[in-house]
Amino acid sequence: MFIPLYDSNRLRHIKQQYVTIGLIAFNTLIYFATALGGEQFTNAAVLGLGFIPSVVHDSAELAPQFVVIPESLSYVTYSFLHADIFHLGGNMLFLWVFGDNVEDALGHIRFLAFYLLCAIAGAFFQGLIAWDSQVPLIGASGAIAGVVAAYLILYPRVKVWVLAFARIPLRIPAFIPLILWILFQIVMFAAGGEDQISWACHVGGIIAGAVLVLILRNRAVPLLAGAEAVVVAGQMPVAAEPAPGEPLPASRWGRGTAFSPD
Repeated sequence: MFIPLYDSNRLRHIKQQYVTIGLIAFNTLIYFATALGGEQFTNAAVLGLGFIPSVVHDSAELAPQFVVIPESLSYVTYSFLHADIFHLGGNMLFLWVFGDNVEDALGHIRFLAFYLLCAIAGAFFQGLIAWDSQVPLIGASGAIAGVVAAYLILYPRVKVWVLAFARIPLRIPAFIPLILWILFQIVMFAAGGEDQISWACHVGGIIAGAVLVLILRNRAVPLLAGAEAVVVAGQMPVAAEPAPGEPLPASRWGRGTAFSPD
């Protein structure tokens, strides 16, 4: 439907999005570690670390050679595995564009907790819908869905650059593509679309993200922030003209503050 490219939403409460960058790096590292291990190693990792509802709910058992962690930990570990480079790239692009500002609104530690709880919620909802499924669930989509929902609640009117239909560049308010994306997940879940995509996981992440952002956000961060709350990169605030006889402000002499893109 759309590919996010960039937003003009600067950081206000943190200096750098360390958790967002760390999550992207860790997901990428895990992907290449499993991919370079070959198909057999990848399959073993998916079975051992993926979320398998029937195994978690004790209606099926893994072969002993695939048991590498307690099954309850798969609520988290599944979210760091990806099927291919496109699966990884899509999730990490959404995290890069939207994750930094959600991290800014929550703080580093609470954002990490938020991300993991959204991943857990995605797996939990998938497990409820497909209780006896023996198909492993993998991918960060549940956590990313939570990030999207949180960004929509925090910054719906901030302008974002997207590629509509993967080819048309548009700069539009965030609520347009994000609401469309969320509605698409819900419609596909209700319609039972495409078996290879866990729409239930996405819906679980969306619900968790919408609730958790209200609980975990910094109270200094307003909800539903509009474009007026954002300083566009490179645009200096306009100072009022000094009264007659007053010295010029320091910024007139080159000591003003410059804002960099996220």
